[in-house]
Amino acid sequence: MKNISTAFVAAQREFAPALKTSTNPHFKSKYAALDACIEAVIDALNNHGIGLLQKCHQDDSGICVETILLHESGEQLSGGILHVPAAKNDPQGYGSALTYARRYSLMATCGIAPEDNDGNLACRAKPPTFVGDVEVRKLDELLVKTGTVESAFCGWLGVKNLKSLPQSDFEKAESALLKKLNKKLEATDAHTI
Repeated sequence: MKNISTAFVAAQREFAPALKTSTNPHFKSKYAALDACIEAVIDALNNHGIGLLQKCHQDDSGICVETILLHESGEQLSGGILHVPAAKNDPQGYGSALTYARRYSLMATCGIAPEDNDGNLACRAKPPTFVGDVEVRKLDELLVKTGTVESAFCGWLGVKNLKSLPQSDFEKAESALLKKLNKKLEATDAHTI
């Protein structure tokens, strides 16, 4: 195990991140596909005399994959067997499970991870903006005109008070109060006729 261990450590220093270049339409997110995972490690492995083999093992409920690193000296290193259940009992379900198992088995065996786009996005996320004094005054006026209790209205909106109302919810709040005001005015007009 000395030859493969030394070669693997040297190769691992050269591994690249698995780039998230594929899009999952269901979750509207990016992920590192199998080819990106292989691309991240294969040149470094091969440069240090290591071949990559992914062996399937029989399983009735899904796919079992074992990633094996083969050194030119004849030594080998196994990442263990990873089981992934098939979502559907058809070729597409098993094919999807196989791709998923190969990708995650490879990443675990080589100690790589996809680039952290989510973390990068979190760092760039803008803090929420809240309504300003002008919007608070508008809502206060509408609360008075409609006879709405502020604490009950804020509870309906899910906020502590009007100043903690996100700017993105202002239109919803104003619209609800205007609707209530219009109903109140229509009722008043109906009684005066």
